[in-house]
Amino acid sequence: MNRLQELADWEARFDGWLRSQGDQRDGSHDLGHFQRVWQAAQCINKAEGGPADELVLLTAAYFHDLVALPKDHPERRRSSLLSAERTSALLAADFPDFPVEKIAAVAHAIHAHSFSAGVVPETMEAKILQDADRMEALGAIGVARAFYTAGLLGQRMFDSADPMANDRELDDKRYALDHFEVKLFRLPAMMNTVSGRVLAERQADWMRGFVGQLRREIEGESVY
Repeated sequence: MNRLQELADWEARFDGWLRSQGDQRDGSHDLGHFQRVWQAAQCINKAEGGPADELVLLTAAYFHDLVALPKDHPERRRSSLLSAERTSALLAADFPDFPVEKIAAVAHAIHAHSFSAGVVPETMEAKILQDADRMEALGAIGVARAFYTAGLLGQRMFDSADPMANDRELDDKRYALDHFEVKLFRLPAMMNTVSGRVLAERQADWMRGFVGQLRREIEGESVY
């Protein structure tokens, strides 16, 4: 079996396992999210010259949010650690033919991917997974996720009196739009890889255009 077929077989098995668990995850951490992170990880790995172990990267991409506590949960920062621990146990129990020597690398990549965990990614797989996951917070998907998550938390879209925070402190605990400046526009500079940074800058530029259009519509400068 060649490398590509082997990866495709593992992906199909992981996909099937996740589907068998039922679709009870929130929309920002569903199977589509895992699939997009894997696609982004492949793109970054290829652009970087293919230094990462693809099976480790695939597995970490599919299970990195196996435990996804809500953003307002007091144990939120432990989500990636819990995901790493559960994935390690899952691979041993449900995928006994998975190479045991790769499990630790999968667990580290999963633990380190989280922004809130504050774990430094030490391997190429961990660095690429973190970059690929952060890509989901940018571009059109990033905009959708930002407002979707704000809705789940009962936040407002923006401060109607001062949407661009010209005369107030930014507060992304109350306003979804504030989250763009507080965190999202800072992500490109935080990427681990050159390729990830290039992709992130492009997606962030698109988001800046969105914010500009939103401002024009709020202020009545659009084409009404």
